[in-house]
Amino acid sequence: MEIWEKEPKEEDCPVEKLLCFIIWKHEDIEEFQVPNSRFEPPEAVHPPFQYFKMFFTDDMIEHIAYHTNLYSAQELGDQIKTSPKEIEHFLAMLLFMGVFNFPSLEDYWHHESRFNVIADIMPRKRFQLLRRYIHFNDNQQCNESPDRFYKIRPLFVMLREQCLLIPSTHKHSVDEVMVAYKGTRAGTLRQYIANKPDKWGFKLFCQASSSGIIHDLRLYQGASTFFNVDLSEEEQMLPLGAKVVTTLCKTIKEPQLSVVFCDNFFTSFSLVQNLHTALGVKCIAPLMADKDLMKKGRGACDYRAAEGVLAVKWFDNKCFNLLSNACGIMPFSTVKRWSKESQAKIAVPCPSLILAYNEHMGGIDLSDMLVHLYKTPAKSRRGYVPLFGYMLDLCIANSWLLYKRDNGLLNEKLMSLKRFRLAVAHSLNHPRPSRPKPQPDVRYDNVGHWPLHTEKRGRCNLCPKGVSRWKCGKCNVFLCLNANQQCFAAYHQR
Repeated sequence: MEIWEKEPKEEDCPVEKLLCFIIWKHEDIEEFQVPNSRFEPPEAVHPPFQYFKMFFTDDMIEHIAYHTNLYSAQELGDQIKTSPKEIEHFLAMLLFMGVFNFPSLEDYWHHESRFNVIADIMPRKRFQLLRRYIHFNDNQQCNESPDRFYKIRPLFVMLREQCLLIPSTHKHSVDEVMVAYKGTRAGTLRQYIANKPDKWGFKLFCQASSSGIIHDLRLYQGASTFFNVDLSEEEQMLPLGAKVVTTLCKTIKEPQLSVVFCDNFFTSFSLVQNLHTALGVKCIAPLMADKDLMKKGRGACDYRAAEGVLAVKWFDNKCFNLLSNACGIMPFSTVKRWSKESQAKIAVPCPSLILAYNEHMGGIDLSDMLVHLYKTPAKSRRGYVPLFGYMLDLCIANSWLLYKRDNGLLNEKLMSLKRFRLAVAHSLNHPRPSRPKPQPDVRYDNVGHWPLHTEKRGRCNLCPKGVSRWKCGKCNVFLCLNANQQCFAAYHQR
């Protein structure tokens, strides 16, 4: 379809009628000057675990522990009695598994392939029990909700609230993200996108800065996607893509100073106009490609403007069409492209807004790449489990990017994503505070060291595998005291 056709018939453009009946002029638009984003440098770079907790909070961990106990009681008649501390250990194991990926879950505990970093945290059966009954909402209230993602929604809302708190740049991108799911239980919630790493799964719409930090996200659930969003009558009439971008842009903190980039799935003339009139946000977005400029060769460009919106066609290997009210075609620059004819790279003329789009559109793709580098194993027939795995990986990616930003401000040495993830996992699995050890002059004074029998057993303080109900009343440590193990006496002798 010609994007600046002068006298089109109505049936030629049923989707974008406004686009067809607008009078386009052969002129450029003034470039919108986006202010540089400035972030206050912190006093020091925080430990990785502290960045992680900015996204995956203690409230989220307590929420998981409570609803896991609730669900297990509903299913089994009794709770599995997990705790926030055990949920942290469970998360640590998932993070380790994302880095050290074994073919089978049992391999981490099997005697021929045992991986102590994971296997020593908790027994295999306990891990599988937690994985079986992990839950995020009350199933008994599910029938009363129109939310098709009811089972994961509370955790999703808490994560989204944390993402919204992170300071952003003035350049944003909106795109789709797929969370892998090949099961059949999800029905129409399972979507297919051919050009994604995970082609089958759940679809999310995300808004990110050009650095890759996700600041807002929405779960796609068909016609009821916006059931919990207040939309005006005009916004409700927008196409799906325009409605998604408008919704995600409402959380931008300084919309009048911001530009959003999105791909052709979301693009429409009504989107560009509505973002500017309703929110003050500028937009650069591609249209569907055509073959009009192919005969003129690479670097050929044509453009028209109407009502402050510029439509540009630029031919590279194929025709690339863009709508923009933020940036014009000037100044022209050049990009390097490979030429089959000359068997070398050649300079191809390129409009300014093409460079801007290519530079700032990749934020969500960057986040998606980081998530897939060390992916939490979360295959399950239950659809909310892969979504939980994605949310955990997203917290790691977002927190590492925030850590990377702070490192850049302070010129500190950067830790890799893998080391960062492992550091968070070790922090989640940190040992409980140990009892203070008795001083040597108290331990060996041979005065008042009486064995006390207790109801609960404790780990022997001397031998590595011993478990005892006897403890020293003065030293306050458990020690073996039986016919085979005389740790109590040995402990008090030099």
